[in-house]
Parts: sequence; structure tokens; C-alpha cells
Amino acid sequence: MALNRSFWRGKRVFLTGHTGFKGGWLALWLSEMGAEVHGYALAPSTHPSFYTATGLEERLSSSTIADIRDSSTLQAKLLAVAPDIVMHLAAQPLVRYSYASPVETYAVNVMGTVNLLEAIRYSAGVKAVLNVTTDKCYENRERNLPYVEDEALGGYDPYSSSKACSELVTSAYRRSFLAAQGIALGSARAGNVIGGGDWSADRLLPDFLRAIDAGETLTIRYPQAIRPWQHVLEPLSGYLQLAEKLYTENSAFAEAWNFGPEETDSRPVEWLVENLCARVPGASWQCEQTLQPHEAGLLKLDSNKAKQRLHWRPRWILEQALAHTVDWHLAWREGADMRAFSLQQIATYETAMSIA
Repeated sequence: MALNRSFWRGKRVFLTGHTGFKGGWLALWLSEMGAEVHGYALAPSTHPSFYTATGLEERLSSSTIADIRDSSTLQAKLLAVAPDIVMHLAAQPLVRYSYASPVETYAVNVMGTVNLLEAIRYSAGVKAVLNVTTDKCYENRERNLPYVEDEALGGYDPYSSSKACSELVTSAYRRSFLAAQGIALGSARAGNVIGGGDWSADRLLPDFLRAIDAGETLTIRYPQAIRPWQHVLEPLSGYLQLAEKLYTENSAFAEAWNFGPEETDSRPVEWLVENLCARVPGASWQCEQTLQPHEAGLLKLDSNKAKQRLHWRPRWILEQALAHTVDWHLAWREGADMRAFSLQQIATYETAMSIA
């Protein structure tokens, strides 16, 4: 199903987390379709970043560098923008960091969500809200079956737990406040996203790309861990389609939604690394020998609801996603115009979306 680009033309979108990896790609896509994008986030957490590499600030209607935990600034900005649609991607997004900073993780991921939804209660004009959480919000029993949206929430580590809490907050605000106000509130759970412009610490693809840039051997923690890998544009296309439905259909789509890859693209870390090394001459990897914090060994998502009701489906198989990720990084390393390069990748993806 192709995107309804005309829907987004002129829409005022309040986007939290626009300086991050996923938020940056979403902000660029929205602005290219003619949306009036107002970003709210901390300054980029990495240097370089997708935000700076693409000169994204120039494309936005406004960019507020502030903390989602600052409820007064958040509410004032939301009131000033008076958005049609709110898309919430601001988060502390890293599992390993959450072990080191659990209080910050809960404050950002739980109370940040509360602050935003509370501000929306008092902001006239908002019709649709999408809270982006994670596939890790499920109570992971390490089973070889994909998780569906109505299964138990949980989380071993603070990050996963905080995102499960964010889902519970979303459900409570939907039923207690926003539905009665005619505001459609949905949530989205994606897989392990990859793509150009991610320089986050302790993520497999950024770690690999840093290693090849430095001429070093990549060290990985759990080679047999299986994850639902997908290019960043895959879930973002789902978010855009869902946000449109929340706006036009209201409560009919105000639910939780999975946007994961096909089950065949849930692959072990070792498979992914071997594929990457085959693409980059001289690249190599080794296994970490010291004891590491717990991370889930097996995780899969069932996206049948999105396929059936939104007519969304993944378009790029994992090999394509890896190729586009490496291509982006090599173009950046060679000094290419990364805004133009990123827009070309979006155009290529949209062409794939239009194919039945």
C-alpha cells in the first residue's frame, strides 16, 4: 500500500525525539511530504548524528531543544504549535545504558510519556497521537513464537520494563481521558531497526561500522541471539499509515500495533555479522569473553494485524536492509550530500511500497 502523501501536506506534526536516529528519518520523510514538522528533543546524543549529517534543522518548521521531563516547557511548546498530530519518539532507547542509569531510563520513558499525554489533554486541536515503544515491551519467555499485541507486557531490564510501563500509561490515558475528548491514541512496537545515520553505542550495526572505520575487529556479545531485524524505513512507513488512520478513523485504530519484519528475517547476530563482513573487505569479528548483562536470546513479532487492517507489510528483505545501511555509511564517509542521499533512499523505499 502506497503512502497517501497528500494527507500529510500542510499537517502540523509535533514530533518528539526528532534529533534521534528514528526520529530524524521520520522528520525528514514528513517534511519532504509537505508536513509542518515541529520537533522537541534533547540535542543529538552522538557526534556525528543523522540530524547533523542531513542538515535536518533547516527542513523543520521549528526545533525545540528541551527535555521531555520538563513538563512546563513541553506543555508551553505544545500549546504554541497547536498540532494536528503528535508522534512521540523521544526516549532513552538503549538496553545496556538502562542498567547503568535505571532512574533516568524510567524518568524519560515513563514520566516523559505521562508529561506529553498530560499536556495533550489541555491542547486544543490534537486529533491523533502515536506513542512509539518497542518490541521489548513484551514479557519475553524466550519462545520460538512471535508475540501478538494482546500478550502480557513485561521486561527483564529497566529499558524493556520502562517501555512496558509506557504502554500501560498509554492505555490508561486513552481510556481515562483522551478517548472521551475525541483524541485517538495508538502505540507502535517495532523490531530491531537498522539504517544509515545511527551512531548509538552498544548497537550491532553502529558498532560494526565504527570498527571498520577504525580498522578494528568487531566484538559481539551474544552471537546466537535472534532479533527481528528491519530497516528503519519499514516501521516508519507503518507509523505514517497508522497515524493517518488515527486521524481519519479515530477510535477504530486507537490500539497497540506491531510493525516487525517477516519471520524469516528474525536472524541470529552471528548471521548478520557474517553477512556484513562479506560486504566489507577486511572486516572481522570476535566474541566477547567477559560476563555481560542479561539480554533476551530470542524475540519475534507477529505483525498480522497491521498487514490485515492497515495493509502494511515489510518491503525490504534483510539483505536489502543491510545493503542500504552500508551504502549510506560509505556515502557519508566519502562526503556525499546525505540529505539528498537519504531522500533518495526514501524514494526507493516508496517505490517498493507501491508494488502490489
